[in-house]
Amino acid sequence: MNDPMLTPSLMHHLSIVPDFRQAWKVQHQLSDILFLTVCAVICGAEGWDEIEDFGHAKLDFLRQYGDFEAGIPSHDTLARVMALVNAEQLQTAFAEWMKACHDVTDGAVVAIDGKTLRGSYCRGKGKGAIHMVSVFSAANGVVLGQVKTTEKSNEITAIPELLKLLNLQGCLVTIDAMGCQKKIATQILQKGADYLLSVKGNQPALADAFEAAFPMAKVASFEGDAYITDEKNRGRQETRYHIVSEFTEEFQELSYEWPGLKSVGVVMSFRQEGDETPEAPMIRYYISSADLSAKKLAEAARQHWHIEAKLHWSLDVALREDACKIHRGRAAENLGRVRHIALNYLKGEKRFKGGIRQKQKKAALDEAYLADILAV
Repeated sequence: MNDPMLTPSLMHHLSIVPDFRQAWKVQHQLSDILFLTVCAVICGAEGWDEIEDFGHAKLDFLRQYGDFEAGIPSHDTLARVMALVNAEQLQTAFAEWMKACHDVTDGAVVAIDGKTLRGSYCRGKGKGAIHMVSVFSAANGVVLGQVKTTEKSNEITAIPELLKLLNLQGCLVTIDAMGCQKKIATQILQKGADYLLSVKGNQPALADAFEAAFPMAKVASFEGDAYITDEKNRGRQETRYHIVSEFTEEFQELSYEWPGLKSVGVVMSFRQEGDETPEAPMIRYYISSADLSAKKLAEAARQHWHIEAKLHWSLDVALREDACKIHRGRAAENLGRVRHIALNYLKGEKRFKGGIRQKQKKAALDEAYLADILAV
């Protein structure tokens, strides 16, 4: 991240989110409520009661950053306000804050992936679970922006909205098969970035071309650009063969349909548990607008999988996202964004070497450390 002294603070960006309340009724500023919620979640608070308790305990600290003239809002006020905050405006404020404090570098991998907030499902109120599509920076695992969809299939419409918010100049944008769409590929190129898209059956012409051009025997004996990785972890060994090729005749016509398409790649992986017979190989197909090497394909694909697992694990295990049963209004969506803000802060603080949960506990006990986190 950039020098915090040279970039507008989170509080500055939160103050831009419009307050929906009638001015004469406002006792607690919206930016104060949002900032209190962020700080409380950084320190491990999970519900409105805990956020209120945190505020009372840390009021003097919070007043160093905001007004808090009327003290700390009640948990009922917090719940009501966070349910009504304009989610799109908070989304924009988050993205603008990340653009101000995070530089993307040429060739950097930026992964787009979705996650369902399981706790947001409420059968009694007829509310389906919220699905959030997020953009991750592979360099340090922080979230650059996110949008909400009502279900996973709507990622196709959510991704273009997300791309509009971001500065992606020079990046390599990786997306799983759901985002393998010509319009999305075009938009990524228009942002000055390259794409690396996973191909599955939702693009049957591409999938058929890959199966015809790269049967398993050809992948295993490929004479062009190839790269092999071999990993052992807890008794499991996984070997991956990565190959990258220019168009073969099977892709000739398709190359005119997919904007900027320059290379195609195949990853074949073998997994073995202990002394057991290896599992059947898994094959993944990719298309890219970049002149990828097989090694770069291996690195980008690994970063996409790694961030997906690592970030989702942090949200669920450290910030207990799936255990959160808040449903009212837009509160679940807005709290999802607050968790991403909190996680970015916690990941951004590098001097203390503990994990996310350890950092949260230290921040709750040590105001000086919480100030260090907020200065990231």
